[in-house]
Amino acid sequence: MASSDQLKALIKSHISRDDGHFFSVAMQVAAHEAKLGHGKLAEELRDIIDSAKTRIGQDGGGKLVPIGNAAKPRGELANLLAVSYPASRLGDMVLDEQASGQLDRILKEQRMLTRIKEHGLSPRRKLLLVGPPGTGKTMTASVLAGELGIPLFLVRLDSLITKFMGETAAKLRQVFDAIADIRGVYFFDEFDAIGSQRGTPNDVGEIRRVLNSFLQMIEQDHSNSLIIAATNHPEVLDYALFRRFDDVVEYHLPTPTQAMDLILVRLGSFSPKPFKKDGLSEQAEGLSYAEICRAVDEAIKDAIMNDLAKVQRVVLGRALDERRLISAKLLQNNKRTPDHAGSNSR
Repeated sequence: MASSDQLKALIKSHISRDDGHFFSVAMQVAAHEAKLGHGKLAEELRDIIDSAKTRIGQDGGGKLVPIGNAAKPRGELANLLAVSYPASRLGDMVLDEQASGQLDRILKEQRMLTRIKEHGLSPRRKLLLVGPPGTGKTMTASVLAGELGIPLFLVRLDSLITKFMGETAAKLRQVFDAIADIRGVYFFDEFDAIGSQRGTPNDVGEIRRVLNSFLQMIEQDHSNSLIIAATNHPEVLDYALFRRFDDVVEYHLPTPTQAMDLILVRLGSFSPKPFKKDGLSEQAEGLSYAEICRAVDEAIKDAIMNDLAKVQRVVLGRALDERRLISAKLLQNNKRTPDHAGSNSR
C-alpha cells in the first residue's frame, strides 16, 4: 500500500502534469510492494507504468494521457493547430558547430526536465530561430519533436489572424491553453507576421494588440511544452520579444564542407562508389539546405526510374545546376518586390 506521502506526491504530480515525477513515485510504490512480498502486484504496477510511458511517447512532462487522443485538436482549435508526429532525428541535419551545440543542450535539458525542476530551475524551451529560407528552421522543430517523442503543432497564422478587434487575441489564448494542456512542440512559422516592431509606419492596431498579448502570454507560460518561433526577418521583430526567449538559434547557408556533408547524408545508400566530389561544392555554392536536398532527391528519383542502385554524378550535378537557376530567378523576383510583407518564403 502506498504511503500517505506517496499518495500526495502522485496526486500533485498528476495535477501539475509532471509525468516524470509521477512515474518516479509510481515506481517507488511498486518497489515497496515488492519488498513486502507482493510480487504479483509489483509486477502489474511496473507493466502499467511501462505501458503508459510507451503510449504517451515520452518520459517526462506533459499530460498523462495517450498522445493519439490528447494531441488531436478538436473544435475551433483544429483550425488553429495542425498536428504531426515527426520521426526526424538530429543526425538528419547538417548544422554549424554553434547551432548544433545549442540544440544538443536544449535536448539534454528537456530530457532531464524533472531533475532540473526539482532544483527550482526551468529547462530551455522558448526558442527563436532566425535565418534565410531553407536553412533548417522548420526541420529543427520536427527534429526536436522527433527526438523527444512528442507531437509537433504548427500554429496556423492564417486562421489565427483576423480583422476583428480582439478575436485574434482570443484565438491566441486558445493556443496557449493548449500549450499548457498538452505537451508538444508548438511552432510559430513566419513569426514576423505578428512579431513586427510596434510604432513602425506599417503598424496595424490589431496586430500591435496581438503582439502585446503574445508577450504577456509567453511571459506567463510555465508549461512543459516547447514554444518555437521562426523568422527570415529578425531585423523587423520587436525588441521586447528577444528577452522572452530562452535561446536564439541562428541559421546560415551551408559552407562548401557542410554542403558536401549534406549531399552524402542525403544520398545514403544511393551514394556512388567512389564518390567524386570534383566541382560539386562549386555547383552547390549559394544554395540553401532545402535546395540541396531537393537536388539530391531529384537525382535519386532519376536513379530509381532507371533501375540504378547508385546516383550518377552527372545527373546530380545537373540537378544542382537546375536548383541554382531557380534560386537565381527567385532572387531576381525578390529584388523587384523588396517589401517582404505578405511573402510566403520559408
